[in-house]
Amino acid sequence: MSITHFVPEIWSAQLLSSLKNTEVAAGLCNREYEGEIAQKGDTVHITSIGRPTIAEYVKDTTVIAPETLTDADQTLLIDQSYYFAFEVDDIDKRQAVNGGALMTEAAQEAAYGFADKTDLYLWALMEAGVSQAAPDNLIEAHTVAADKLAVNSLMAMKTALDTTNVPKQGRWVAIPPWFEGLCLLDSRFVVIDGFSGGGAYRNGQIGRVMGFDVVLSNNLTTSDGGNDSALIAGHSMATSFAEQINKVEAYRPQGSFSDALKGLHLYGAKVVRPEAIVVSICSQT
Repeated sequence: MSITHFVPEIWSAQLLSSLKNTEVAAGLCNREYEGEIAQKGDTVHITSIGRPTIAEYVKDTTVIAPETLTDADQTLLIDQSYYFAFEVDDIDKRQAVNGGALMTEAAQEAAYGFADKTDLYLWALMEAGVSQAAPDNLIEAHTVAADKLAVNSLMAMKTALDTTNVPKQGRWVAIPPWFEGLCLLDSRFVVIDGFSGGGAYRNGQIGRVMGFDVVLSNNLTTSDGGNDSALIAGHSMATSFAEQINKVEAYRPQGSFSDALKGLHLYGAKVVRPEAIVVSICSQT
């Protein structure tokens, strides 16, 4: 049996679409610098422009002389690469009710796996990146065992972002399920069903509170494990992320009668504005 319906460009696009539909952390990043990524080790250059000087103007006196702006270059390294490879036996495909859907279903499951890896990578990167910011951007471990304490923790994160002049529009906070349970007991937390902010919701978004889009993730953990969770709040300007489903190939393995599919996911990220991230270490006990 030959593979007659495989179009690499179409399969690759479908897989990337499934991935973006399940990612949480990646949807909170700046992806403006995402371009053609050919292989692991590629570099994305990020250029930032310095702020122009603001000077007083006096009519008939001030002589305006434009200044030359300065720029800075940061590099985002594509240093993460993961693959999947699976096969579907011809007999299994023939016995299935809709054998042709087996490959598509398996590819979607692979996309979910890619998304899980990506979320773990980005949350850890953001948590580590906050060390470059002001001390107030890292809220040390504290117990959150009641609804008021939970929302008060979010208030502390909001204050830290306010202090560093992070734009209020577009702020988000990522919380684990146990923390969500406490927030739902507080009237200040607006669940998604009652949110009328307009526009598309973020992946994983469950509500709003204190100007934050609240997203839920099971991948918010700390390096020491236990009952602690690293809540992360910020703005999309903080972290730049670039990814590419680099290769998706269908083939017939020589040692079996089956159709096989393999794919390669390349990505990398960098915290470019650590002052726009706040991490709060919260404990259930």
